[in-house]
Amino acid sequence: MLSFEFAILDWIQTNLRNPVMDLLMPVITSLGNSGLIWILLDVILLFMPKHRKAGIAVLAGLAAEVICCNLVLKPLVARVRPCDINTAVQLLVARPDDFSFPSGHTGASFAAVSALFFSGNRLWIPSLLLAALISFSRLYLYVHYPTDILAGIFLGVMAGWVGSLVSLYAREALHLHR
Repeated sequence: MLSFEFAILDWIQTNLRNPVMDLLMPVITSLGNSGLIWILLDVILLFMPKHRKAGIAVLAGLAAEVICCNLVLKPLVARVRPCDINTAVQLLVARPDDFSFPSGHTGASFAAVSALFFSGNRLWIPSLLLAALISFSRLYLYVHYPTDILAGIFLGVMAGWVGSLVSLYAREALHLHR
């Protein structure tokens, strides 16, 4: 399986790497650093009464994703990053100092998207595009394997779903409307 994953990563390096993408991909990936773009979106949603339900869902989804990904799975699996195995690839970003599996950038991105989707908020549509770009950037930058991304998507969707349930129950418990 690992050879298949390196084949995909190396195909990206050979066929898609170019000066324009070399400039864009680090910027796109930085949007996902520490989930900052999603936290910023969440703060905005929480301050808007019409979108507060989605804001609570995103907040809960991101919290669930961080716990599962960064506190449980990354240390448990302890997967070495592809850039640490194939050191011939020139990194365009600082080498991440944590483990590879699952992708936290992807998990947080899809937790936010899924929380928005399951909450019925149409912002999930543009957010999905950004989440896909952030996820792809992790492959382009050679810091994650394809299965790290797939696991991040799965984990993020599950966390976003849980976040939407938390939002629903919180609203009912607090009798919040809108």
